[in-house]
Amino acid sequence: MAGDNRANQDSLKAFFDKKVAVYNQVSFIKDDPICIPHLFSKKQDIEIAGFFASIFAWGNRTTIIQKSKELMQLMDNAPHAFCVDHQESDLKKLLAFKHRTFNTTDLLYFIEFLKAHYSVHESLEAAFCLSPDNNPAARLHHFHQYFFSLPDAPPRTKKHIATPSKGSTCKRLNMYLRWMVRKDNKGVDFGIWNTIKPSELICPIDLHVARVAKRFQLLERTKIDWQAGLELTQYLKTLDPKDPVKYDFALFGLGVIEKYV
Repeated sequence: MAGDNRANQDSLKAFFDKKVAVYNQVSFIKDDPICIPHLFSKKQDIEIAGFFASIFAWGNRTTIIQKSKELMQLMDNAPHAFCVDHQESDLKKLLAFKHRTFNTTDLLYFIEFLKAHYSVHESLEAAFCLSPDNNPAARLHHFHQYFFSLPDAPPRTKKHIATPSKGSTCKRLNMYLRWMVRKDNKGVDFGIWNTIKPSELICPIDLHVARVAKRFQLLERTKIDWQAGLELTQYLKTLDPKDPVKYDFALFGLGVIEKYV
């Protein structure tokens, strides 16, 4: 029986590795929100563009990309310089921007936070490394606290930054961390952050990914929440303990692009 299980796992790993190879390549970029940070070469621009694109990433991918590009244009296609150096008058052109439930109030606070953060830190990576506990849940919990630590943080904006303490999957933040942390030579993920290890990442999970995971018996939990992401990632570590989240490419591709289930 153990031999059968091992053979099944080897077969699954081979199948998933093949799917990772299909989607983890430059041709994947143009139709995915990760195309937004790929518009830039400066580290801080990549960080900020990726952050907004990931926060906007729910719903239709074409719309996500369009709205992200619109915001980058409003920031003169220099998001870091805009966030750090803008004058009050520069913010007027942002007042009509909206993406689904993300409105002007949210955008202005995001920019205020980014200005405050970059006035002290060189990289946005520091914002995700504040927790004294080196585990994914603590990391995102402390990021949420830090992000809303400015005195005028609007309560309504808190819904746009997920936290494990409320049971959220934190899908978009986990996706953003994948973009910034994973390192390979495929040209999709950036790998520009070094404090967080790829082995510490949590696989982004949503309904599509969960359906594929359950189809292959990688996930037993019925509720799609933070614990489901942990359970899925734990299984993926049996396939590759150093880089489990590379299988996000396979799960996403099978669920969203191939509509496997």
